[in-house]
Amino acid sequence: MAKELQEALSILRRKEVQARTGLCRSALYAAVAEGSFAKPIRLGSSRSVGWVNSDVSDWIADMTYVPTWAGFLYLAMVLDAWSRRVVGWSIGEQMTSDLVLAALNMAIEQRRPAEVIHHSDQGSQYTSIAFGERCRKMGVRPSMGTVGDAYDNAMAESFFASLECELIDRRSFKSKAEARTALFTWIEGWYNPRRRHSGLGHQSPINYERRYATPTPTTSNTIAVTA
Repeated sequence: MAKELQEALSILRRKEVQARTGLCRSALYAAVAEGSFAKPIRLGSSRSVGWVNSDVSDWIADMTYVPTWAGFLYLAMVLDAWSRRVVGWSIGEQMTSDLVLAALNMAIEQRRPAEVIHHSDQGSQYTSIAFGERCRKMGVRPSMGTVGDAYDNAMAESFFASLECELIDRRSFKSKAEARTALFTWIEGWYNPRRRHSGLGHQSPINYERRYATPTPTTSNTIAVTA
């Protein structure tokens, strides 16, 4: 028992360091769905986080719990690795595949990506048949980290560390409805539109997207022709 507790504390310490520093492994391994199974593949370089080709969207997904006086709520989210924007999220009273499916569906509806890699841990919700079928139907490429390795999903852990520090640890929710409202306000009213990130040049996710979605004006060169 003492050994198991020591190992658990070691994992928690690693997750804390990872969340604070934003460190991730130099190389990630994805699990690409093939039928009901997954085949590990190594990913290449990316536009911002060193994972995949710039033509492919990179999504990071995970879940956490939110304590209230009336019991626990669970939050599933999908984060765009390029802009750090939460593009999909869902709140429920059980950690089921329906919870992560709702977050995925919201992300797909908002972004409508041509090609996307969805990275998560190997939780049963993400390895479920229902989730795999939905990914296959929508052309989403599932990716999963190695078991017990917090560094594989460092960006998601960093997001949840911010959520806990800025909201959950500062509030005591008397009801689940109160917690739902607070989570919605924090994500859509603060994190996405206003919270600045050093990794984005001290811009918020939405402002970062607006800046780089707008083509940079170019000055045309005029050649004078004399007769």
